[in-house]
Amino acid sequence: MKAFPEGFLWGGATAANQYEGGYDEGGKGLSVSDVCTAGGVSRLGLSVEVPGLPPQYAGYFRNMRYVTWKDGERVGASIPFKGTTYPDSGRPVMLPGEFYPGKEAIDFYHHYKEDIALFAEMGFRCYRTSIAWTRIFPQGTEAKPNEAGLRFYDDVFDECLKYGIEPVVTLSHYEMPLALCVDGNGFASRRAADCFVKYAKAVLDRYHEKVKYWLTFNEINSIVHGGYVNAGVFSKDASLLETASYHQMLAAAEAVRYAHERYPELKMGCMLSCDPPYPHTCRPEDNLEAVKAFQHNVCYYGDVMVRGYLPEYKQRELARAGVRLPVQPGDTAVLAAGTVDFIAISYYQTSVAAAADESLKKTGGNLAMRIENPYLETSEWGWQIDPAGLRYALNVLYDRYHKPIMIVENGLGAKDVLEPDGSVHDPYRIDYLRRHIEAMGQAIREDGVDVIGYTPWGCIDLLSCSTGQMSKRYGFIYVDLDDEGRGSRKRYKKDSFAWYQRVIASNGAEL
Repeated sequence: MKAFPEGFLWGGATAANQYEGGYDEGGKGLSVSDVCTAGGVSRLGLSVEVPGLPPQYAGYFRNMRYVTWKDGERVGASIPFKGTTYPDSGRPVMLPGEFYPGKEAIDFYHHYKEDIALFAEMGFRCYRTSIAWTRIFPQGTEAKPNEAGLRFYDDVFDECLKYGIEPVVTLSHYEMPLALCVDGNGFASRRAADCFVKYAKAVLDRYHEKVKYWLTFNEINSIVHGGYVNAGVFSKDASLLETASYHQMLAAAEAVRYAHERYPELKMGCMLSCDPPYPHTCRPEDNLEAVKAFQHNVCYYGDVMVRGYLPEYKQRELARAGVRLPVQPGDTAVLAAGTVDFIAISYYQTSVAAAADESLKKTGGNLAMRIENPYLETSEWGWQIDPAGLRYALNVLYDRYHKPIMIVENGLGAKDVLEPDGSVHDPYRIDYLRRHIEAMGQAIREDGVDVIGYTPWGCIDLLSCSTGQMSKRYGFIYVDLDDEGRGSRKRYKKDSFAWYQRVIASNGAEL
């Protein structure tokens, strides 16, 4: 295979809420993810009942992580994604005695030098990570940032730069302050947007000489699966979710505008979860459903952040639903001025759209039940594997926006076995990544798509976002930790470690 373009950014990706730990160290406050459990593990015996849930979905939802809450004297748990069962008067809390895997996670907080050295050994040219908002503003409303939190990320970025690794930093990756969720329902209030902008300005001012590439909100469009983890909205109310989404995009635009005005050398990006839909059949109704699904789930968010305005189809959709966004004077100018320099995406699978899907076979995967595509393989967690779909997604997005694209998440969650000699044999992961890198190379060389970087998800084993499990492993580095938080947290290199090392050293020519 031919090498990738010179200067291509090879690396890996993690997120603070899933790997950092140290939840109460250095002045950190609680985030919305800190009060989420691990799938299938509740020391208090909490469970979730979803009214009307078909029996075949019960196992899927049982393995999802829960957000714990208190409603008066009553305590309980809800699924923060699809199938949410939030109590109207409840509030998310950390319950004594419950198991919250993010408290310690894999403890990057104390292992960052060791982990970054391993990334450097693989040859990383970049490392996508996130700043925990609650390390900088523990409650979100403080007048000044927390210096201990700022120093921690100074140390992390300095360690990266020591090895020539370019940090790619997400401002908010599912870890907004819990206090803003409890008091104001997160981004349903414009106050949260103001707090985010204050936070973004503080870290841009602090790190602009160390970090060139920035992303505003991780998978900002994931609010379609539920607004709690994404935007701190502890509610299923559609109007509140649309309002929260609007406030997030407004806050993102203000952060981008500030960076462009103060630090024009910085590259500011948006980040989208991309699972483009195929029509289930060639029936016109299914094809139209696929177009509408892509608009609703992906393009609306990209259109606002790349083009700088609310697209007409979304305005019509909101009007039909009777939703009025809280647009204030000056908002239109902010959106227009805060357009991004590049697009970042997570890509794990494609989807299928049908005008009527009640009778179609479904599979679980990445926060939702989906129509099964019979032409694709399926992972043990129900995710369908589609390397050609990555090339399709890259073409569609580049044709629509004509902005550079960075693939900042892509990977296979699988159960790995640590052998007695400390080895981990994961040919299935190597095969998955090889095929996706081949598809990415075809998009670059044959289709002319400007792809500038690739950071596979979970370059080191960490907590699963949807399940909170450790057994759903993605990394090139095995971490000795199980689903119930037991283990040494010792790091081991998998076979994929040496394979990815060769891929980077050859600039993608040797797969």
